[in-house]
Amino acid sequence: MMRAILFTCILLAWLLLASASGFSQDTQLTAGTVMGRQGDGVYVESRRAKRALIPGVDADIQADDESDASPIPEGGDALDLPTCLMCVCLTGSVYCEDVIPDMTAVPTLPKETAYLYARYNKIKKITAKDFADIVTLKRIYLTGNQISEIEDGAFSKLTLLEELNLAENRLVKLPMLPSKLISLNANHNLLRTKGVKATAFKKLTRLVNLFLADNQLEAVPNIPESVRVVHLQNNNITEISADTFCKGNNTYYLRPNLNEIRMDGNPVLLSKYPNSFTCLRLLPIGRYH
Repeated sequence: MMRAILFTCILLAWLLLASASGFSQDTQLTAGTVMGRQGDGVYVESRRAKRALIPGVDADIQADDESDASPIPEGGDALDLPTCLMCVCLTGSVYCEDVIPDMTAVPTLPKETAYLYARYNKIKKITAKDFADIVTLKRIYLTGNQISEIEDGAFSKLTLLEELNLAENRLVKLPMLPSKLISLNANHNLLRTKGVKATAFKKLTRLVNLFLADNQLEAVPNIPESVRVVHLQNNNITEISADTFCKGNNTYYLRPNLNEIRMDGNPVLLSKYPNSFTCLRLLPIGRYH
């Protein structure tokens, strides 16, 4: 009986010792695993992120592919890149503003583009092909480029175009303009009167805003009846006539829509032409003394 009890005690002691040893090893193994995961946690997350880019492709292969990608060569032209890589393309809108590397021509636009903002680049010329296939355009902003030439057919197919901004360029003449234009801004160019055809605005029956300030115009162009605001300040206009804004042979003619005319900064002395403003609600802003 005593032998059985003694044997049982020895067996229990051995089992307890073995269990304690195993628990210690498991604890160390678990701790080591956790520490290992903590040590390369960033690496694991990085691999997961790469896998997320291309599901089913090993992260190491993707990493190799990324390392082989060719950078844009320094001094390269933006035209070498897809439009929506160098610009911001949203639904119906393309923003190509102050693009690096330099954008020297109008980029190829996605179909159904309605709004183009390509300001402050180095575009030099607008050709008849640039917008030929984008008949959905409603607004074009080309402010602050180096445009010195626009081919006559450049905007001829843009039957929906309402706003055209060509300010701060190097234009010496205006092209043919689409008939539904509501706002034209050609401020800060090199326009002279001979570069603006007598009929340039004749068919623009919806034109409301006409901005031609800071150019080299010698005379006021023909202004459509629909125009409400016309800016001609800082040009070389030396004289006006009874037909410039009104109809000299019709003393009953009124022009209520035209409510803002800026002619300040021109050599013309407006007080010399009192009969030129009889149809207007307000006198033009300019020099009277």
